[in-house]
Parts: sequence; structure tokens; C-alpha cells
Amino acid sequence: MGKSSRRRRAAQQTGPGPGAALVARRAAGEQPTAAEIADAIVAAATEAAQRGARAKTPRGDVAVARRFATDLAQNGSLTPEIESGVRQAGQRVVTRAFTDGWLPADLQRVADRRTDEFATAFLIDVIAAYAQPYPADAVDETWREQLAALGAHVWWNEQSPHLAQWAARHLLTPVEAITAVVAALALLLLLPKLELIRPLPGAALPAAAHRHLDAKVLGRVRGLLAKAESTSYPEEAETLSAKAQELMTKYALDRALLGAAAREPDLPGAQRLWLDTPYLDAKALLIDVVAAANRCRAIFAAQWGFVTVVGEPADLDAVELLSTSLLVQATRAMIASGNAELRSEDARTRDYRKAFLVAYATRIGERLETAAATVADTVDRERLLPVLASRQLAVDAAFENLFPRSRNRGITIRSADGWDAGRSAADRAHLHGPEN
Repeated sequence: MGKSSRRRRAAQQTGPGPGAALVARRAAGEQPTAAEIADAIVAAATEAAQRGARAKTPRGDVAVARRFATDLAQNGSLTPEIESGVRQAGQRVVTRAFTDGWLPADLQRVADRRTDEFATAFLIDVIAAYAQPYPADAVDETWREQLAALGAHVWWNEQSPHLAQWAARHLLTPVEAITAVVAALALLLLLPKLELIRPLPGAALPAAAHRHLDAKVLGRVRGLLAKAESTSYPEEAETLSAKAQELMTKYALDRALLGAAAREPDLPGAQRLWLDTPYLDAKALLIDVVAAANRCRAIFAAQWGFVTVVGEPADLDAVELLSTSLLVQATRAMIASGNAELRSEDARTRDYRKAFLVAYATRIGERLETAAATVADTVDRERLLPVLASRQLAVDAAFENLFPRSRNRGITIRSADGWDAGRSAADRAHLHGPEN
């Protein structure tokens, strides 16, 4: 038997598992306590996570979760001890994930990709229970926004255990419900430690309030980007996007001068932007060039598919708005290019499309920088340059503090046709669109 066969056979051998001790306790006429059940649930989730990691699957070993659930709910019911044990285990594991830097939206995105709808729904309830004890003024703004977006709230009757109400809501048997619980916690145990970019609920919040994009500017920018996404003409889309960049840059520079006069500079913050497959590295490059044009810095976590952007709050808003729109536009232009007549035979291949997106991102970055520089030439540069230099130093310091071991990495391009088409698609824009 070869080494790979032995490894595969060893991975399939499950042994007695964490639930066996609970079964033995019951057989001896003893009832496990809620704390013992919580420990067993975490042990089962750990085993499922480890077996999943060895098998190189994006989620834990579901067979381990199912076997444990069968052992735990042996009589087909959810006892008060089981209910309490599930609650304790869930809070223990989600607290670890949050302490390790993951945010509520991050957990939802990774769960959507790596587990099923029931495990994801359970995680959202665990998140809601975690945040529920904290008053709103003790919860960071980003946390509040993400909790609201997830719909993470205590919907269940708190006078009764959550698990039975949750299982009934999703029409799950006790075994199915516990299987989902273990699978959800196994996913969290697979997560690496991240940078803590937002304070945890109950921690000291930044003294300065976040100053986001002005509502009027935000409305105009969104209007421009909505038009850019709806038009079927690439030149018009790129012109509208460039105009949005000009508006955001003008707002940022005016704000910088006002902030310098008031001696109230914004403190740099950070946010994560998640990407959809395929071509993650090419899409991350697009976010990187948008970040650079808006005085931010970005770093790509390739294994998990997100980009962390560091910058001032209003600049982070600008990066998110423009990146989201440009990703839509770039994908549409890529597909249109592959469908165009007289294209090379490889126009619909993966290599062509990746090269297209990389070239598009590179050229868009150049044009956004030009748009930003054009606006900068219209303001008081003598006053502006020292302010921007000081703020860039603050952003760089915040980035280096979060990512002291970051490094640059290249992207391999294997289609010259794709590169040329992508650069042409980004190069057709007229940067100075009409005033709105």
C-alpha cells in the first residue's frame, strides 16, 4: 500500500469519537453536565476541523459532526443540558474568532462559501447572542452596521432555549440541528488569526468620530456609478467612473484642508472587501489601484479571498464604492470582449480573461491617478501637500503596524491578446465628463 493510500485510509478511520464518552456516561446511568457537553461539542468540532484540514476540504469533516450528533441526541430529544452545552460551546468558539480579528460580515462570507445554509444560519444567531448584552454605545460603528446587514438579532424567546426554537424554524431534527452546530463551529476553528482592525464590543472606542463621505457627495457618486453600471457603452461607463473619482478626490482634498485648519485629522482605519471567484488576484489588483488613487493601502489574503484596505474613513468609503462598481464594469467588459467578433480563438479562455482583468486594472489605475491629480491641481497646493504628506505617513504607519511582514507578489499573464484587449477597454475613457 502506497503512502497516499495509507493516509487516505487513516483519514477514513474515525475511532470512538468525542461522543462515545457521553454515550458511556448515559449507559452507566449518569447525566453529563452542560459544561461537559460543551467540552464534547468543541472537541467534536476540533476533530471535524482537523480531519477536514487533512483532507484539504474547505469545510470540516461532516461525517464526524453527524456521528457526534447521533451520539449526543441518542434518544432523539434536546435536553436542557444539551441546549445549554450548545450555547456555551457556540459562545466560546465565536469569542475566539472575534478575538482573532474576524468580524461578523467576515464570518458570514466565509460560511456562505464553505458550509451549508443551516450552519450559516446558526452562526448568525450565535453572533447575535454574542453582541446582545452590549449597549449600542459600547459597540463599534462597523460592528453595528454589519450586525444590521446580517440580520443578526435575538429573534427567539429568551425565556426558552435557543436551539429547539432554531431547529423548529428550519425544520431540523435534533440530530440534524446538532450536526449543523458542530459543522459551524468546525468552520470557525479552521480560521487563522487575523489583524484586529475594529475594536470588540465593550472595548474602548476611538475618541474621534468616523467622518464618512458627505451625504450629498455620496448621493452624486452613487448616481454616477449606477449610470456607469447600467450603460452598455464601455467608454461612457469609464467616463462616469472617472467623474466619480474626481468628485471623491475633490471632497477628500477639501476635507483635508479643513481638517488641518481645525487640527482634527481623521485617524486611519481599515476594512475588508471580499471578492467573488474566479480571477481573485486580478480583482484584488483592481482594488489595490483604486486604493492607491484614494490615498489608501491594500493587502490581499489570497487563501480566503478578501482585500484589507487601510486609510481614512471617507477614503475607505470611496474605495469600497468605486471598487464595487469597477468590478462589475470590468467583468462586463471582459465578457463583451470575449463575445466580440473577430476576436482570437482564446478570447473565452481563462488565461485571456485573467490577462484582460489585470490589464484593465492596471490602466484604470493610471487613469484614476490622473483624474485625482487633475483635481489636486485646482486647489491650494502649497497648503495641501504638507497635509497629504502627513496623512500618508499616518496611513503608512497604520498599515505597517497591522501588516509588518507584508510583501509584494506578481501576477502571471499568459495571454497577450487578453492584455491588449483589457488595456484598450480601459483606455477608451474620456476622463473629464460633463458636470452633473
